[in-house]
Amino acid sequence: MTPSADQNKGTGEASLIRPHVDFSSKNLERTRQFLFENNIQLDVTRLDASNLSARVTGIYLPDSMYVGSTEYGARASVQVTPQRVDYWLLIPLHGRMETSVRGHQYVSDARRSFLFSYPAMGPSRIEVDAGAVRMTVVLSNASLQRQLAALLGKPPDAPLCPPLEFALVMDVASGYGRSIARLAYVVLTQFERGAPLARNPVALASLEQFVVNQLLLSHAHNYSGAIYNTGSSVAPRDVKRAIDYIEANLTARVRLPDIVAAADVPGRTLLKHFARFRGVSPMEYLRAARFEAVRRALLDEATSDAVADVAVNWGFSQMGRFSTEYRKRFGERPSETRRRLR
Repeated sequence: MTPSADQNKGTGEASLIRPHVDFSSKNLERTRQFLFENNIQLDVTRLDASNLSARVTGIYLPDSMYVGSTEYGARASVQVTPQRVDYWLLIPLHGRMETSVRGHQYVSDARRSFLFSYPAMGPSRIEVDAGAVRMTVVLSNASLQRQLAALLGKPPDAPLCPPLEFALVMDVASGYGRSIARLAYVVLTQFERGAPLARNPVALASLEQFVVNQLLLSHAHNYSGAIYNTGSSVAPRDVKRAIDYIEANLTARVRLPDIVAAADVPGRTLLKHFARFRGVSPMEYLRAARFEAVRRALLDEATSDAVADVAVNWGFSQMGRFSTEYRKRFGERPSETRRRLR
């Protein structure tokens, strides 16, 4: 969440490079108004409203990158509809959250963060557990396009079409994801402590460039192939055809040859494209999509079936294995998901 500069006039130190954000309130309506001014709608149940203790802090870096933290204290549901074209990386520092976008749900915790772009993906809903704290890293479309154009060897003003689109899930427990998360955390804590780093434009610009380069060079996106000269930079149509077939047949018996036939390319080609642009095999994608469908059903108030019946409906017959994998994916047992709804 990146509040506008006007909201921060007169609220902070003149030595900061860009406007900063420091909002806190236990008043529900005041918090809602603050979020509403940033195209965010907050829903808190009556039971949880008494536990509301909202706080939003953050700083803008020299090239429009924003690093901040957000917490609500209470369990909350947030509808986000930004008006700008930004790329948001949501990193839970404590607790967990669940992002719903394009009909899919993604759980974020200490190991997994969620990266998406606005407004390309449209509105999203974020369910936040009570006591959860998340760090938000926001990168402007302009800064990413400039760096991508440089990497591709195109003039900075050359249009990039289609839009830059990253893989949605990032591992922040290891590798480049961990480096990005740690660096963002350093920036945030240094800012909150009033340390010299938060007032040094050269240091902040250097940190920002590191994050941008790590994303473009290490995290999968639709121009990764072009950067490394490994072939087409845009996810092939065969991947889309395969995904469309998978999504339309989640409750049916689906085998790899069926997906290959729907994609209309040789199997080895489809496997290679899936690995490059989705990071999984077609059958792994199918399994993940079925787990997401089960979770949506368990969270649906209209679903009265038992957990076992829901699992069977979506193709899971071995309940022990299903429950174990469900917990690994979502951080809780299926029965806990159902109880959380109640």
